[in-house]
Amino acid sequence: MKPINQILLALLSGLLLALPWMGLAPGWILFVGLVPLLALENNFDRSKTTSSASQFFRYAFLAFFIWNLLSCWWIMRSHLVGMLTIVSMNALLMAGVWWLFHLMKRRFNVGLGYFSFLAFWLAFEYIHFNWDLEWPWMTLGNGFANQVKLIQWYEYTGVLGGSAWILGTNLLIYRAIERSRQKQWFHVFGRGTLAILLVLVPALISKRLYNQQALGGEETCHVLVLQPNVNSQSEKFKEGNEYKQQKQLIYWVDSLVDEQTDFVLAPETALPVVISSDSLAYSKWLAPFVHRTDKAAMPDIALGVYTREDYSAEDRSATARYDDETKSYFDVYNAALLVNASGDIQEYRKNKLVSGVEKMPYSRYFSWIERFVVDMGGVTGSLGRTEMPSVVKASDGVLIAPVICFESVFGANIGQQVKQGANLIFILTNDGWWEDAEGIQQHLALARLRAIETRRSIARSANTGISAFIDKYGNLLQVSAWNQEVALKGELELSHELTFYVQNGDYLGRASLFVSVMLLLYLLVQRQVKKEER
Repeated sequence: MKPINQILLALLSGLLLALPWMGLAPGWILFVGLVPLLALENNFDRSKTTSSASQFFRYAFLAFFIWNLLSCWWIMRSHLVGMLTIVSMNALLMAGVWWLFHLMKRRFNVGLGYFSFLAFWLAFEYIHFNWDLEWPWMTLGNGFANQVKLIQWYEYTGVLGGSAWILGTNLLIYRAIERSRQKQWFHVFGRGTLAILLVLVPALISKRLYNQQALGGEETCHVLVLQPNVNSQSEKFKEGNEYKQQKQLIYWVDSLVDEQTDFVLAPETALPVVISSDSLAYSKWLAPFVHRTDKAAMPDIALGVYTREDYSAEDRSATARYDDETKSYFDVYNAALLVNASGDIQEYRKNKLVSGVEKMPYSRYFSWIERFVVDMGGVTGSLGRTEMPSVVKASDGVLIAPVICFESVFGANIGQQVKQGANLIFILTNDGWWEDAEGIQQHLALARLRAIETRRSIARSANTGISAFIDKYGNLLQVSAWNQEVALKGELELSHELTFYVQNGDYLGRASLFVSVMLLLYLLVQRQVKKEER
């Protein structure tokens, strides 16, 4: 194959994969998105006597760089270097997965090679949810986030089930095309039939699950969602603007709350201030809200702030920093507070932090790396975080899963909160950094997946939009416009059942990781045996 054709195949795969993230095509396109790259890989495999695995790696990197760049270019609106780093690193990791699959196919046989293709990719996506460089935004199964009628079965598999669906279908379609070139029509029919069944059966199961939606009969609550629309770049964290933002929230609570309202939800850093966790009840920033919840028929209020916890030198955490004034160590947390009707204040601390902005990966081992944290307003430097997510309890006994910004990408993380009894999910986010780009649409769409996986209704408050109400089937009940000061009122169902996915988490990822380790050990052993035979 000519080099220009190899480049075109890589570019075609990258473009096809990016289309759903760009909002230009439905997720169905992903069923053929990897076919050009599979054809390219097979071309290198057939010519392994004249080409090396590293040569294939370059083309795989090109394909995944295009996919990541077209899908995540909007990050540059907050930080250009950060965008290029994320895109390049993710493309390198993805190309590395395909390089390993290509090695397995070269060393052994086609069957084991393609089996490793499935295992390696799912293991990679699972790792991307769980290590310190986490970036699961580009998980293949996310591509169906706006086709919720097709993926109701995510309540059993999570988003990794969607990735397996896409990988398997691509593989069968490519193998059918390959056999057609060899005029092996029996094999073409067999693989083509399997591909059709693999697409249709999950889709039909999903349709049945979707049509089983209950009409009424469930306990509900009424939520008031606030969208303050404070510019993140120029106003949000400007010194002195904290009072203005506090007054805006107070005005909305006073003017929009009615006798039906059970909860008021404000966005991430609705109050862009740092409050000591030890004195939340005495904070001047929270006092107006505590005072209002004491009144009869006032709702519980959830809002985002920064909180601070101080330590002695002996008890300090890995992320603690030193305060010259107090001569003590402290952590700052991106937090959500629930002020309930009795005046109690519960704190939830963000568990999944954004690399390069809220934390530097592996800084506990390499403290010097802290100097590279990006300043995007508010508190800079690595924030503190909890090891496990938690829930908060409303005055009427309802358990809520607070989810702050980036955390809404992590299905298993939210599943742990639901497993703790959460009846409802509150998402608090900013999203103002990216302006009106695909990023805010993608972020909203990912919340729809969390509703399906957990079968929990979601109230979503975004500083500049998009705020929304989502039912447990992923349907958008109400959606705000971007860049508008607006409030939404909605009624959401409270749920109690636990889905298979909530109970078992990313079991597909864990199984794939185990299988991948075994396959890599087998590869290493076989290479060693061959060396000794020479």
